[in-house]
Amino acid sequence: MYINGFLVPVPGDKKAEYQDVAERFWDIAKDYGAQEQVEAWEVDVKDGKWTDFRRAVDIQDGEKVVFSWMVWPDKATADASHEKMMADERMKAFGEAMPFDGKRMIFGGFDPLVVRGR
Repeated sequence: MYINGFLVPVPGDKKAEYQDVAERFWDIAKDYGAQEQVEAWEVDVKDGKWTDFRRAVDIQDGEKVVFSWMVWPDKATADASHEKMMADERMKAFGEAMPFDGKRMIFGGFDPLVVRGR
């Protein structure tokens, strides 16, 4: 198992648009081996004393933080799928105007340390 994790600043009034993009992206990612996608909309995110989710993405007035992850069978599958997904014709439907500022999105890849039941 390999996990891509994301923090995304999204304007609060763009929740439906973000959800639509995430749902359409899943249709592409699963075709290239993704096993699970979770998109979690901010409900209770406190300001920290030194750092927090909001500062991590330089949150602006009216924005919410989305905490998300995508599960792959392994890093090799995730890595191999990236360029294929970006080249997929379905990606063109997203256009240039995403409902969030991608420059402030944080992402990375992780090997799971502890995984317990759902």
